Amino acid sequence: MHTTPGFPTLRIVSHPLVQHKLSILRDSETPTKIFKELVDEIAMLMAYEATSDLPLEDAAVSTPLERTIGRRVSGKKLTLVPILRAGLGMVEGIYRLVPGARVGHIGLYRDHDTLEPVDYYFKVPGDAPERDFFVLDPMLATGGSAAAAVASLKRAGATRIRFMCLVAAPEGVRRLASEHPDVIVYCAALDRELNEHGYILPGLGDAGDRLFGTR
Repeated sequence: MHTTPGFPTLRIVSHPLVQHKLSILRDSETPTKIFKELVDEIAMLMAYEATSDLPLEDAAVSTPLERTIGRRVSGKKLTLVPILRAGLGMVEGIYRLVPGARVGHIGLYRDHDTLEPVDYYFKVPGDAPERDFFVLDPMLATGGSAAAAVASLKRAGATRIRFMCLVAAPEGVRRLASEHPDVIVYCAALDRELNEHGYILPGLGDAGDRLFGTR
């Protein structure tokens, strides 16, 4: 995992397996079934890196031979918060890695007049101030949805929030950093730019459509 000059909140997961799988994910010939499996696998590998600084505490363990002291993650369990709908594709892979995690959901739509995102669905555990949150979305494009999702979590009392995506555009990273400089962003690739329609280039197309076989 490494940082990039000019993007202090960004962490790029450069593990060879992540980069290998991301290349297959980008391929327009990759079918829906394989695309879903790859999103799942990449999310799990990224979560392994992104959770490397979680605090630990001593815990007593009885092995078959004796009692000893091990280490366990301290504090409340992690909460995964996918942004509907594409973020759902990242949940199961991370959940297999952290089976005790809770799962919340945020649904957003874009207001036709202001063009800003508004949440139509928001459900997270009630003890938000005590939890670590991972907001999940395969794409960080303009950053509007990501910034709105983080703002909703903060209104609910969350103070420890990270954002995880597969590919990010510089515009989205900058906007999220500008509005929420305390949120670290984990991605597998920082892509070149957005096109005139707000799609990431080179990107991987519409992640939701490719995950669920819609157009």
